[in-house]
Amino acid sequence: MGGLSMPPKPPALGAPRQSRGAPRSPDSVTGCERMQAAACVGAFWYVVRSKPHKEAWAQLQLQIKRLEVFYPKLMLPDYAKRRQPVVPLFPGYLFVRLALPDRYHDVIWAPGVQGFVGSKNGPIPVDDDAVELLRRRAAADGVIQAQPKLRPGQRVEVVEGPFAGLVGIIQRPPDTKGRIKVLMQLLNRAVAVDIPLGAINAEWTPIHIG
Repeated sequence: MGGLSMPPKPPALGAPRQSRGAPRSPDSVTGCERMQAAACVGAFWYVVRSKPHKEAWAQLQLQIKRLEVFYPKLMLPDYAKRRQPVVPLFPGYLFVRLALPDRYHDVIWAPGVQGFVGSKNGPIPVDDDAVELLRRRAAADGVIQAQPKLRPGQRVEVVEGPFAGLVGIIQRPPDTKGRIKVLMQLLNRAVAVDIPLGAINAEWTPIHIG
C-alpha cells in the first residue's frame, strides 16, 4: 500500500488573543509561577501529548473528567484503499480546553496522557483561531474529510504494482475513481500511465485547509 505521511505536530503554539479578569499578584498564583500569566485566568486550548497509539483512549479519559477535548482525525476516501480509513490528523496529539493551573493534574494524571506540550516554563495555550478552523471543518466526532496532497509536476514514487520502485511526474491529479496519470520513463521514452492512488506514496491533507 502507499505510504502515509501525516503532519508530525499540531499548529504552532502561541498566546491566546484575549484573557479575562484582572492580573493576579505573584503571591496569589502559587503553582502557576512557571506558566504564562494568560494561562492562569480563564479557559484556553492546549495541546496534550498522548501515549503512542492511545489518542482515543486519552480522549475518553479526559472526557470522563468533564474536560472539553478535540481529537481531529482524517477520513481517507474509499479509493485510498487503506486498512484504517480514519487516521489521526496529528498522531499523538489532542487539543484540550481548560483553565490552568486549576485542572492541570486532571490532565497529566489521566490514563493515556503523557503531558502538555509547551516550553520549559510550562504549558503554552494555542491560538483559538487555529483550533476553531479545524473544528469548523470537522464533524461532531472530530472527523475531517481528506484529500491527497498532489499537484501536476510533482515527482512521486510508485510503491506497489508492476511499476513499484519507479519515480514519475504527475500529469493529472486523481480523478473520481482515484486514478492518477503519471509520466514515467519506460523503454527509454516517456509514457503516461494511469495508476491507482493507493499505489502512490502520497500525503493527505484536510479538505479546504491550507
